[in-house]
Amino acid sequence: MKFLTSFSLTTWIIVGLVAGIAFGALFPAQATGLAILGSIFLRLIKSIIAPLLFGTLVSGIAGAGNVKTMGRIGGKAILYFEIVTTVALFVGLGAVNLVKPGVGVQLQKGVGPGVAQTSTNLSQILEHTFPTSIIDSMAKGEVLQIVVFAFIFGAACATVGAKGRPIVQLCESLSEIMFKYTNYVMLFAPFGVFGAMAATIGEKGIGVLQNLGKLVLTLYGSEAFFVVVVFGAVTAIAKIPLRRFIRFVREPFLLAFSTASSESALPIALENMEQFGVPKHIVAFVLPTGYSFNLDGSTLYLALASMFVAQAAGIHVPFGTQLVMMLTLMLTSKGVAGVPRASLVILAGTLATFNLPVEGVAVILGVDTLMDMARTSVNLLGNCLATAVVARWEGVDLMAVERTESSAAVAA
Repeated sequence: MKFLTSFSLTTWIIVGLVAGIAFGALFPAQATGLAILGSIFLRLIKSIIAPLLFGTLVSGIAGAGNVKTMGRIGGKAILYFEIVTTVALFVGLGAVNLVKPGVGVQLQKGVGPGVAQTSTNLSQILEHTFPTSIIDSMAKGEVLQIVVFAFIFGAACATVGAKGRPIVQLCESLSEIMFKYTNYVMLFAPFGVFGAMAATIGEKGIGVLQNLGKLVLTLYGSEAFFVVVVFGAVTAIAKIPLRRFIRFVREPFLLAFSTASSESALPIALENMEQFGVPKHIVAFVLPTGYSFNLDGSTLYLALASMFVAQAAGIHVPFGTQLVMMLTLMLTSKGVAGVPRASLVILAGTLATFNLPVEGVAVILGVDTLMDMARTSVNLLGNCLATAVVARWEGVDLMAVERTESSAAVAA
């Protein structure tokens, strides 16, 4: 027993991931029934998000004590989000034009199941951002609506002063309890990852790791380039301690990758970034907001996938049209993080808008689970980095936190 407990949770998640792939390949019939493990884990994770976000964000904003400060932080976060997601779009566009993974692919007729076209416009996105009922928003898991309500509620608590202090203390206690609750739920993570991967491989076959290999490799290569070059440059410019940052994000990153769900990694990402040294009010606001406005991995994927379909259909898209398409993707990708298969929904709508064959979605659907793992984990990594960047922009010395930890380790 002591031997088993000596391994970290990250190690057990990797074991679950590898074991799930092996079990799904060797026993596909039995593996499909293990989807229940992944479903249970994701349901438990979803039960955490609303109370954790509300408690953390309200106590963080009220603790900051200054609505003007939170407005400044929000402005900086949005500016950073737009710059980085624009770069992600151009990285995806450059990769797909360089590698041309769609050339030679024959489109199949018929749209994949469960994928609908979308006509979402900017006014609808803005309207959907604001909740009509916080209870309804929590029940549906509308992250952005919870953030908006908690932001205004937290600002109100800060404004009323002493009378609001009992509510703030309640929210502080709630957030602490939910972090402990998260620790208990995470003990089930290796089993959830095992079940999700086994079911995917059992249902799709090991071929899901091989079909449309050029597209998958192009996406993974582009995402890796974006992480190393773009995120690496941001880390250097913002003077964020890289090794320490990696240590705190590797567990939520791996969890997001193995479950293909940003929600599964949100609670532990909130906790880890706070331990990393980012102030609570910055983590509580920037991280969940980034889930709607800072989808770096998904925007890169959308640029690549839309041009892949054009190449597969043998349609030449002028560079000017490609730029307009990128602008469209930038706008339509906001505020839909909670939509099932959100990236495919956006892709279908964009293809229809630019008269590209929507049947291309059916081609991509076969390997979408594998690509979703990459884009989801990069989304999570980008949002963790965003909290650190905004903290540095606000004057927080993350290097000092590292020096303090190093001194404590030496003294021990």
